[in-house]
Amino acid sequence: MPEPQVSAIVPARNEEANIAAAVESLAAQTVPVEIIAVNDGSTDRTGAILAELAARLPQLRVVETADIPADWTGKNFAVARGVEQSRAPWLLLTDADVRHAPNAVEAGLATARQTGAAMVSFSPDQEMPTWWERATIPFVYCRLAGEYPYERVSDPEDTLAAANGEWLLVPRVAYNAVGGHAAVKNEILEDVALARLLKRSGCRLHFARGVGLARSRMYQRFEEMWQGWTKNLFLLFDRRKSTVAGALAGAALDSVAWLFILLALWGLWQGWPVSRWILIPMVVIIGWRHLRYAQALRRNRYPAVCLLYYTLGSVLFAALMLGSAQMYLSGAPLKWKGRQYAVPVK
Repeated sequence: MPEPQVSAIVPARNEEANIAAAVESLAAQTVPVEIIAVNDGSTDRTGAILAELAARLPQLRVVETADIPADWTGKNFAVARGVEQSRAPWLLLTDADVRHAPNAVEAGLATARQTGAAMVSFSPDQEMPTWWERATIPFVYCRLAGEYPYERVSDPEDTLAAANGEWLLVPRVAYNAVGGHAAVKNEILEDVALARLLKRSGCRLHFARGVGLARSRMYQRFEEMWQGWTKNLFLLFDRRKSTVAGALAGAALDSVAWLFILLALWGLWQGWPVSRWILIPMVVIIGWRHLRYAQALRRNRYPAVCLLYYTLGSVLFAALMLGSAQMYLSGAPLKWKGRQYAVPVK
């Protein structure tokens, strides 16, 4: 087997539904890739599936995590263990629910060469088979695109830094220079924290949508989605209470506008002329807000059909923001994949 150019580190905790597709897509890359899959204390069939894959894929090595040190999160410790076992000059840090196009790693390396970036991060295409995914995922990512515009993150003159931990490509020398995952060992948003360390050290970032390069289904169940976004959202918006208030106000406006539209339509059916003076401004409000969302969907390459879920997405986003803020402001423990972490109150 040729010497790998890239070591792909795949932490996996209870990922029996995803791990095989993720590993097989990495094994099919057009450039030599070493795959380090870290079985992070899984209690399902993840370990058995990895053993079956390792028996037929020479690129794959499986690492088992021991007890997690008290000051580490599980994922950060798993990634650090994987990096320790790897040997290629480039590191691809990716999630077990990501499926990679055959040219994904080659495209990432080419982007790094063309831009001079020490970190290339792609936001994968999102698979959204259920109503709650179609309502929530595009809405959240469109809001995050406004918070972390790709062009600003990729501008070396701008201090804004961000990354998507589903797909991170970084040279080992730059990763080691900023301390690797040991430097962000207790961070919930370790991807953003690592990007900030790299940019502050003078490294260039390249952040973009990975259209056609990688696909992901982030959550299999609504409960997972709720826990995942409440774990991240308040932090992603820099703990701003004003963002929570804005999300709640937006959801209330959307809901009330639809309620008044329905009442006005019923009033018109009953022959009440005054109803048209209620209907017109409410239709303008809803139309304007849907237009803005349609523009955001187009900019961020999401299907136009997601526009049908706008109001539901607005309400779910507000609920997630409120739940995330309540957890962090109260200091309630963070629960994720069967583990519990203390949350610092700031």
